[in-house]
Amino acid sequence: MADAEVPREVAPSTVRLDLEVPVGVLAALRLDPVMFGRELRVAAAVRWYESGSVSQGRAAEIAALSRAEFIAALARFGVTPFQASTDELVEEAGG
Repeated sequence: MADAEVPREVAPSTVRLDLEVPVGVLAALRLDPVMFGRELRVAAAVRWYESGSVSQGRAAEIAALSRAEFIAALARFGVTPFQASTDELVEEAGG
C-alpha cells in the first residue's frame, strides 16, 4: 500500500486491490497515488466498455462514476457511448 494512501474500510461486496507502480509513472502522469488509482479505474472501465466486455452501467460502477460522468469520461477518451456496430444499426433501420 502506498504511504500517501489512507486505509479505508471496504464494503462487504467489494474487493480491495493493492497495486505497485514505479514512482516514475506517477511523476510522468503528474498524479498522486490516489488520483492515479481513480484514473486507472476510469481507463479500465472505458476500455472494458469499448470492447463490449461490460455494459455502460457496469463500467460506470467500476469507474465509481455516475452514468453522466462516465459518458463524459468516454468523450475524454474519444470513445463513443453507443455500443451498436454499423451493421447492427443498418439492420435495425431495416436496411
